[in-house]
Amino acid sequence: MISITSKSPYAVLALAELGRSGGSEPVPIAELARRRDVPVQFLEQLFAALRRGGVISSQRGVKGGYRFARDPETVTVLEIVELLDGPLGRDAQGPFADAAAAARKVLAEISIADVIERETREAGASMYHI
Repeated sequence: MISITSKSPYAVLALAELGRSGGSEPVPIAELARRRDVPVQFLEQLFAALRRGGVISSQRGVKGGYRFARDPETVTVLEIVELLDGPLGRDAQGPFADAAAAARKVLAEISIADVIERETREAGASMYHI
């Protein structure tokens, strides 16, 4: 079936925040959790899987935190979903297999950089509503 747990959306939001505030300096996980209103322990579990998957890297110590191991342009939402929730549509059959294939196609075309750009655009647009 098509199964995306809450892990993936939270991870994508946290990665967007990391991309926004990171750059070359590591960002403390507590800061990311606070900004996106995610429990720190939950985010630590997600980031451990993302680190093992080669999406992010960590640095220990006083100036420690996380940063992207790869350019956010190369990290797709599908990759995040499959690292955290397993293959999308793994056991789907018939029309559900078609739906899973469509979802995979859409999520494979969206990078974390695209998510950052979209959030920035939507935040700017919401500021002009009267």
